[in-house]
Amino acid sequence: MRLRDFKLEVYFEKYEFKAPYLLAQSDCESLSARELLELSGEGPDGLLDTWLGYTQVRGEPSLREKIAGLYESASMEDILVHSGAEEAIFNFMNVFLEKGDHVICQFPVYQSLYEVARSIGCEVSPWELRQTAKGWEFDLSLLERLIRPETRLLVINNPNNPTGYLIDNEELGEIAALADRKGIFVFSDEVYRGLELSEETPKQRAFADICENSLSLGVMSKSYGLAGLRIGWIASHAKDIMESMTRYKHYTTICNSAPSEYLAERALECKEKILARNAEIIKNNITLAESLLLPTGLIRLNRPEAGPIAFNEYLGGDVDAFCEELLEETGVLLLPGSVYDFPGNYFRMGYGRSGFEEGLQRLKSFLTG
Repeated sequence: MRLRDFKLEVYFEKYEFKAPYLLAQSDCESLSARELLELSGEGPDGLLDTWLGYTQVRGEPSLREKIAGLYESASMEDILVHSGAEEAIFNFMNVFLEKGDHVICQFPVYQSLYEVARSIGCEVSPWELRQTAKGWEFDLSLLERLIRPETRLLVINNPNNPTGYLIDNEELGEIAALADRKGIFVFSDEVYRGLELSEETPKQRAFADICENSLSLGVMSKSYGLAGLRIGWIASHAKDIMESMTRYKHYTTICNSAPSEYLAERALECKEKILARNAEIIKNNITLAESLLLPTGLIRLNRPEAGPIAFNEYLGGDVDAFCEELLEETGVLLLPGSVYDFPGNYFRMGYGRSGFEEGLQRLKSFLTG
C-alpha cells in the first residue's frame, strides 16, 4: 500500500505553527480542560481520578451511549469510537474495499476520503461540486451517471470541507434511495454536523438514520473544537462492517485515551452550549469578513451554509502566488485550492476561531496596500 503525500497536512506541517495569523483553520475555537469541565458543571476530581489503564476497544460504554444520543436510530452497539476521524476513515476503507472496486467520491473533499481507496487499487470518480449564481451545487443526475456495475462505495462529506455546502435532507433522501436501488454502500463524513448557520435551515439528518447500508462519521475536533482529544467515531447499523472495523482497530490504536474519552463525554453533556458558542463565533467572523473584504473587489466570499469554513475566490490572479506572498509579507495563512487539486483561484478560509479580526485586517491591508 503506497499513499501519496497528504497535501493539506504537508502544507500545514510547514506553516501552521509558524504563521502568527491563521485564517485557514477548519476547526472551531477550542477550550482548555478546565474550561470544558466548568462548562459541563463538573469539578476536576472526575478527570483526576480517571484510571490510566487500557480502555475498551469499542470505546467506553457511557461515552458510546452519549454519542448514540446524537442519532435518531442508534444504540450504543451501533457506535465504534476511534482515535480521531482519520483512523476511522483509514480502517473502514481497508476492511471494506478491494482492488478493482469503483468508488464515487464527492469533490472537493478531505484527501484521505479518496486517497486511501486509490492506494488500495480502487478507481475513484469525482462527483464535483460546481459554483453557480446560487452558490455551490451538486447535480444528482450526474451522480447516477457515474454509477457503474462495479461501483461499491459512495463517499459524501456533508457539510462539505472546504466549501461549507450543505446537502439538504430531501436530497439526502434521494441519495439514499439511489444507493439502495443500486446496492451501493454510503460513507458519510459528517464532522461538521450540528453547525447549521441559518435558523431557517433544518437540522441535518445523519445518513446512518436514513439508510441502513451506510455509515456516519463524527469527531470531537471540528464542530466541538476539541481536536486535542483525538476522539472520533462511526455510527452504523451494518453489524458486519462494525465487527470488521473493530478487529482492524486491533492493529491500529487498539483503544483510545482514557482521559480523552472522559473529557469527550463531558463535552457531549454540554454539547448545545459548545455548538451555540461556536456558531456565534462563525457568524460574527463571516459578517466581519464581508464588511472588510468585499469592498476591496478582489475576493469573492462564498458564505458557508454550515460549519466554520468556506471556499472563497481570489479575483486578482494566481491564488498560489497570492497565498505565498500574503504569508511572507503579513504572516497570514490561507489555504490555496491547489491543495485540494481543485481548479481555479479558490482558497479556504476558516471562520471558527476567536482572534480572527487581526489577521483579517492584515489581509485587507495587503489587498488594498
